[in-house]
Amino acid sequence: MHLPSFRIGLGHDTHRLEPGGPLMLGGLAIDHDRRAVGHSDADVLLHAITDAILGAAALGDIGELFPDTDPANKGRDSAEMLATAAARLASAGWTIANLDCVIFAQRPKILPHRERMRERVAAILGLAVDQVGLKAKTGEAVGPIGEQLAIAAECVALITPAGGDSPPA
Repeated sequence: MHLPSFRIGLGHDTHRLEPGGPLMLGGLAIDHDRRAVGHSDADVLLHAITDAILGAAALGDIGELFPDTDPANKGRDSAEMLATAAARLASAGWTIANLDCVIFAQRPKILPHRERMRERVAAILGLAVDQVGLKAKTGEAVGPIGEQLAIAAECVALITPAGGDSPPA
């Protein structure tokens, strides 16, 4: 049986918002009047990317690697979590071809921060910036996103074998 020389993974994350800032997003502390609530630093974008790359390689998910029941993960830096997932991906013989991500937030506006977020994600993963796509959508003032009660992110990751055309065994 011939296996494909690429795989696709999908990651999603949602966190509740509460008053106070800053908002951790894309590995950056964004000046904002709300912050995401979570066991770690609650960076929805980095969590979605982590799940996307792990899922593409069938390596589990962020909750398995960093359970919220483990006190060691309290306040944990999501960039560290993403780097750990990327190391697991590399150990399994895969490399990231590209990421395509969406942040769902009524506020703050993402465009002024987008390039810095792309650069930060690329730096964490050892990618070129043009391998990291990022866009944003508002909630159109509807539902938890639109009412600024929640923030979410999704990511699709394309991975390829690290050594060429043959998938890892």
